[in-house]
Amino acid sequence: MRSDSHASLMDATYRWQRYIYDFTRKYYLFGRDRLIQDLGAAPGEAIVEIGCGTGRNLIKIAHLYPDTDLYGLDASEEMLKTARRAVEQAGLSNRIRLIRGLAEDLTPAAFGRKAPFDHVVFSYSLSMIPDWKQALRRGAAAAEAGKVHVVDFGSMEGLGWPFAPLLSLWLRIFHVTPRKEILQRLESHPCLEEQTNPLRILPAHYAFIWQGGSKTVQSLAL
Repeated sequence: MRSDSHASLMDATYRWQRYIYDFTRKYYLFGRDRLIQDLGAAPGEAIVEIGCGTGRNLIKIAHLYPDTDLYGLDASEEMLKTARRAVEQAGLSNRIRLIRGLAEDLTPAAFGRKAPFDHVVFSYSLSMIPDWKQALRRGAAAAEAGKVHVVDFGSMEGLGWPFAPLLSLWLRIFHVTPRKEILQRLESHPCLEEQTNPLRILPAHYAFIWQGGSKTVQSLAL
């Protein structure tokens, strides 16, 4: 899919959904707050969320980790309208910078930064990015010596019938495709033995939460 086509698709999908997004997604986007708690960001560090949507996660990160610099990237200008309003209402416009862009094109320079990010966050966004492998590689490159944090849908194999097929159908309406390959690689990767924050898999393989260095992301060979 062409980049401009994907951005237009996201705008069409969330033009009206953005008004109820946070209310509805709390019932099935599990693990986001756990990822935020596990960030371990220090004052002065820079955090970027890829696919920041309504800004919900960035605002929570800002409150939990004072004195960090926060950035958000999203393909949908419609979602960013909601995010900018939320950030302004939270009094965080001076700490959170939001821009429209594609994950596959991510660079610190897109935000006017010369230094790499310390943390790159993908919260249920890899399952919506067409070239998610490239997005993950660009995220790792943008972090350099920092960390990449991911929470997303797993295989959902433990949900069984009819819940798994019904959820899959619901997700397809919003152009969401679980990236099962990521979890499969992580479960067998030797990096797990070295992690202080191990791979977390939610019950029924519903979703997973993971963080790793940029070199580890590259070694997954996705």
